[in-house]
Amino acid sequence: MTIRVLLADDQALLRSAFRVLVDSEPDMEVVGEASDGAEAVRLAREERADVVLMDIRMPGTDGLAATRLISADPGLAQVRVVMLTTFEVDEYVVQSLRAGASGFLGKGSEPEELLNAIRVAAAGDALLSPAATKGLIAKFLAQGGDDDRDPARAERLEALTVREREVLVQVAGGHSNDEIAERLEVSPLTVKTHVNRAMAKLGARDRAQLVVIAYESGLVRPRVE
Repeated sequence: MTIRVLLADDQALLRSAFRVLVDSEPDMEVVGEASDGAEAVRLAREERADVVLMDIRMPGTDGLAATRLISADPGLAQVRVVMLTTFEVDEYVVQSLRAGASGFLGKGSEPEELLNAIRVAAAGDALLSPAATKGLIAKFLAQGGDDDRDPARAERLEALTVREREVLVQVAGGHSNDEIAERLEVSPLTVKTHVNRAMAKLGARDRAQLVVIAYESGLVRPRVE
């Protein structure tokens, strides 16, 4: 199946470079280009995009607002957003995940990293390495302290089984299904089943959202060095 990619960036030169790269791959194609967030939302709907490469800072409707609109639209439930940042330590990273992005990628990343990011997002996985999860996400979510925990999300965790909670903790640590399976001594398929059930019960679009929920609910306490 061909992955339909939408490019959203206010710099035409960058969009052109991304288009050449994406269109060179046999399993993906660029189906549209947007110079602002509002256009990105419209094209995501019209072109039935699978993945949107979304710049955070754009004139008018920025990438964060556009991502929120995409995430809130039931008709765009299949769309995955990969947020592009100039610096991966940008404070907007966590805001992007809270808005519904599946992950983030620095604009200075290698071409293969960008292509891999598109494939990972299209598969419904999170673009969150263990380092990113334990560092950036934990740091910014910790800034609000315990008072910033979401009681509503904490209550929703009650719907999870003990095993689903255990798996959620591991997901929040940035571990893959294979790694979690080894840690919990179960099969990767069993882990995948628990992850999918946790996503359904918590209303998470993908693994990235599970990570945010785990921290915001207080299930996982970030340690900031």
